[in-house]
Amino acid sequence: MADGPVAAVAGAEAGDGQPSCVGVPRWARDAGRAQAGSAAGGRSPAADHGAAHARRPSPGVPAFLQTAAGWAWRVLVLGVVVYVAFMLLARFQPVVIAVFLGLVVAALLRPLADRMSRVMPRALAVACAYVLAVLFIAAVLSATGLLVAHEAPRVAAQFDTGIGRVERWLEGAPFHVRPRALTGLQQKVTAFISAHRSTLLQSAVSGATQAVEILTVAALGLFCSVFFVYSGERMWDFCREQLPPGRRDGWQRGGLAAWHTLSGYIRGIILVAAINAVLVGVALFVLRVPLAAPLAMLEFVAAFVPLIGSPVALAVASAVALATRGPITAVIVLGLIVVIGEIEGHLLQPLIMSWAVRLHPVVVAVSVIAGAIALGIIGAVLAVPAVSVVWAVTQALRTPAPADRSGRSGQNS
Repeated sequence: MADGPVAAVAGAEAGDGQPSCVGVPRWARDAGRAQAGSAAGGRSPAADHGAAHARRPSPGVPAFLQTAAGWAWRVLVLGVVVYVAFMLLARFQPVVIAVFLGLVVAALLRPLADRMSRVMPRALAVACAYVLAVLFIAAVLSATGLLVAHEAPRVAAQFDTGIGRVERWLEGAPFHVRPRALTGLQQKVTAFISAHRSTLLQSAVSGATQAVEILTVAALGLFCSVFFVYSGERMWDFCREQLPPGRRDGWQRGGLAAWHTLSGYIRGIILVAAINAVLVGVALFVLRVPLAAPLAMLEFVAAFVPLIGSPVALAVASAVALATRGPITAVIVLGLIVVIGEIEGHLLQPLIMSWAVRLHPVVVAVSVIAGAIALGIIGAVLAVPAVSVVWAVTQALRTPAPADRSGRSGQNS
């Protein structure tokens, strides 16, 4: 029955600012003041007491140390979560690679299938897109194989004379390599193969097993890509609808940001690799280096590994140039590493990749090296798109949704 005194005290304090305390117990006056304060501020006395207690530093512990300890345990928990996620990805690495390949194929073929579906049924458009892609890849590989078969005899003869030219070059100034160190090299290689025949055979069997695993992963990736291209947006909507209604908008924005970033990166890196391959092919053709087209294809494939792929491919081209055209041509090809690196870093990457991947070069370098250490060449390829997707999703979730945004924030592209 304390509502009367409490209301009286609260009303008096809220009215003229002069509380009337006649006949009102002290506990009622305190309760009235607490109730009036909570009504004005919208918070309960228990919440205010809890907040004040949370802000009160522990006796004898500096405030900065308490803050550092709070950050430390949160970082440790986050590190454990990242470690567990990484271990799961490493354990199911073939599945992860297959899904990534499926997303790569979907990013490339989905725009073509969408345009073709305007004039034909969706299933037929998807089938036509895959047929055109297979025909294009088969044509490129066939042309490359024909060029290699056509130039193989001439390249073999140039290698025989080129090796002798390189030996004479090494024996002269400024290297002065002893002739005995270069003679009998072929016999030494043959003796090494004979002595380690069993080890090489085991490596070949292991390589065959890995080839079967690669084909399995490729088949699974192709299987997934068909459904991603045909009905990827329906698959995403089904997954999103399983979430609580309050979480769907954030997942929708994060999913759209992830897909746009990944698809943009894939298309951008393919365009950059194609331009690099054309530049290398033209330069090697002008320098009359044999196998210019296959070496350009090698440059195209190697460009998918940022920073280190292109120099490795050009180093192989330099070795071919050294054995077939001589040291001067090899030095010129080595100079292409610097030239193409500058073109890629200062022209192609800012123009093509900036709209999809907004990462500092230091972040790209650290991501590639860390991915290579963790998962080898696969990690080096996946590192930059993975970091780009995580960054894009983080930025999308930080941006507040518009006030008039409905539960469905857009369609997947």
